[in-house]
Amino acid sequence: MNQERYEKIAQELTLTAVQVENTAQMIAEGATVPFIARYRKEVTGSLDEVAITAIRDRLQQLEELANRRAAVIKSLTERNLLTPELEAKIADAPTLSLLEDIYLPFRPKRRTRATIAREKGLAELAVKIFAQEDIDSAAAAAAFISEEKGVASVDEALAGARDIIAEWVSEDVNARARMRELFWQKGIIRSKVLPDKLAAGIKYKDYYDWEEPVANAPSHRVLAMRRGEREEFLLLRMTPPEETALVILEELFVKGENAAAYQVRLAVQDSYKRLLSLSMETETRLAARKKADETAIKVFADNLRQLLLAPPLGQKAVLAIDPGFRTGCKVVCLNRQGKLLYNETIFPLLSDKAREEAASVIRNLCARFSIEAIALGNGTAGRETEAFLRGLKLPQEIPVVLVNESGASVYSASPLARDEFPDCDITVRGAVSIGRRLMDPLAELVKIEPKSIGVGQYQHDVDQAELQRCLDDVVVSCVNAVGVEVNTASAQLLSYVSGLGPALAENIIKHRDANGPFSSREDLKKVKRLGAKAFEQAAGFLRVSDSTNPLDASAVHPESYAIVEAMAKDQGCAVTDLIADEKKRQKIIPTNYVTDKVGLPTLQDIIAELNKPGRDPRRQFENVVFAEGIDKITDLIPGVRLSGVITNITAFGAFVDIGVHQDGLVHLSEMADRYVKTPADVVKVNQKVEVTVLSVDVERKRISLSMKKTPGEKKQPSGQKSDKAVPADPPAHKNEQGKPRGQLGKKRGKEAPKPFNNPFYEALRRK
Repeated sequence: MNQERYEKIAQELTLTAVQVENTAQMIAEGATVPFIARYRKEVTGSLDEVAITAIRDRLQQLEELANRRAAVIKSLTERNLLTPELEAKIADAPTLSLLEDIYLPFRPKRRTRATIAREKGLAELAVKIFAQEDIDSAAAAAAFISEEKGVASVDEALAGARDIIAEWVSEDVNARARMRELFWQKGIIRSKVLPDKLAAGIKYKDYYDWEEPVANAPSHRVLAMRRGEREEFLLLRMTPPEETALVILEELFVKGENAAAYQVRLAVQDSYKRLLSLSMETETRLAARKKADETAIKVFADNLRQLLLAPPLGQKAVLAIDPGFRTGCKVVCLNRQGKLLYNETIFPLLSDKAREEAASVIRNLCARFSIEAIALGNGTAGRETEAFLRGLKLPQEIPVVLVNESGASVYSASPLARDEFPDCDITVRGAVSIGRRLMDPLAELVKIEPKSIGVGQYQHDVDQAELQRCLDDVVVSCVNAVGVEVNTASAQLLSYVSGLGPALAENIIKHRDANGPFSSREDLKKVKRLGAKAFEQAAGFLRVSDSTNPLDASAVHPESYAIVEAMAKDQGCAVTDLIADEKKRQKIIPTNYVTDKVGLPTLQDIIAELNKPGRDPRRQFENVVFAEGIDKITDLIPGVRLSGVITNITAFGAFVDIGVHQDGLVHLSEMADRYVKTPADVVKVNQKVEVTVLSVDVERKRISLSMKKTPGEKKQPSGQKSDKAVPADPPAHKNEQGKPRGQLGKKRGKEAPKPFNNPFYEALRRK
């Protein structure tokens, strides 16, 4: 059974069955994705984290399918319904949808119209009519009139028979497969406003009368319409043309032109309208949501990865400020390890006298604590405080850096922050977080729930379990890609290291507190409950900078130390000399060290690590300085060119902080002087960009920006028709400036929307 799964996954992912099998076995043994990708390349054929994660997730999906298959067989067996033919069909079902279709006729169900008809003894009549032989249907039905069974007339008998046939049609595996395909390929998503919500639902105005193909609808529009429906402003339908569906069903079930065939045709029409259409619409809605969720989660995950891997300032003495007007600015001083040394409140924005006092405080603190950088939160009063700081004429070597403080308040109010700073108020904790975020974004952001960081798109509307799983994968990947200094890392950061987790992370902290800093990686084996397997998984990602063994500060795994020592011995030097001398490293011949367990991929990684031991994969830090005199949205003028930094990327564009407390939007169509398929092809979170202001809507707080050299000019890909207007996304999470443009949807006139019949909505409401 497992081998069949491996071969299936290999075919789906274009891999070999051996790669899948070896990866699956390591996962089953407790190996993590980062460990497998970094230290077991020979076993997997050098698969990367993406491929390994795909194998892991597909294995889980197939396991869930197997569990459901077993549950179905158990249910059928207990009710004496399982036949060899049925069992074979169940065993061969490749998807959960098909498995459920096969099981549908046998599922225990509530009392239906077909059930009632069977109780009246009309099943035999249904069989006769469904055979569609040349019979007199009325005469056949007359034989089933029975006062005792509650069949009073021919019409009642025929109606009951049609109810039974309608259920057969709706439960037919082939019919459901054809309808499922039709609903997805030809289905249209239609959105209308509820008649009494025209005013209250104004933020969804663009969706008051909207339609586009389900299969092509962008994730952000699907999620926006679903939210509008959930908030009871919009009604949604996802259906294909009814005529097309009926033609397909009649071709499947109507076999002639006689009286019996006429009854079957009526039953087919009833089956579609009353049963199949609602069932398939539910499936289509779920499929559309799943597709939208996947896209939105991927956008969030990509943004989070870029944010976590943002360039760190490094170990510097930092003065951090959480700005404010009336309540003042909370100032903290941190040493190079991020330890809080001092805190105070200044009021530079209240009066001239308070400004002078604040200036004196800042100058004194910079001198007293040998400050090397100032971290300033970019929230309320951020630009005003920045102007104050720049006016102090501090030494040029002390940069003033605006730090995105999104999520800092979440950390400052958390039990973790209260435990670390029990005697400090929430604003002081927030200032500490801002300073540490500048020094090392990754180490600080792992303390915050990823969903609270603020780089997602409709993150509260998607599947929360899947979102959490995906974001956790991203955090684990980033932490292990960078590596963790074991003697300074927090428990939260350590918990994401391969093979550790919260419990072992806490044990490491306790051991460190009780025994002092770790002197080597080998000392980790002394940590309570950190066994051989956990050490194997974690050691390569943990750094001990002050160890006597230089390899302890690198990504070389302890299991490979002997190889490096052999390389050094062959060059006639110590390991330290090998790391320091490039000429000696160039003389290393990797093939000389190949063994049954260690191949060229690992040896090449080792040599690359020796060239730059403990290298940080993150980019060099670059400060973004916003334009002076442009602090508020009212200061903006269309046509002005400004520096900014990407704060969030969505499917329809990117949001840019230009220093006015309101992010502007660069729509997809304004990202480059060429056709851009997706924003991620052009920009990354925290990237510095130059933008031109296109328009400003002060009342709605919307800023439209362009990254083009020739703003406003549209570039179409070859052969593409002109765009049609599509709705701006409702400002449920962030305002979207400008109208997105595309080809998929259309509004149907500007007249006031009219109510429409929605049996799907009514059915849900009745439930």
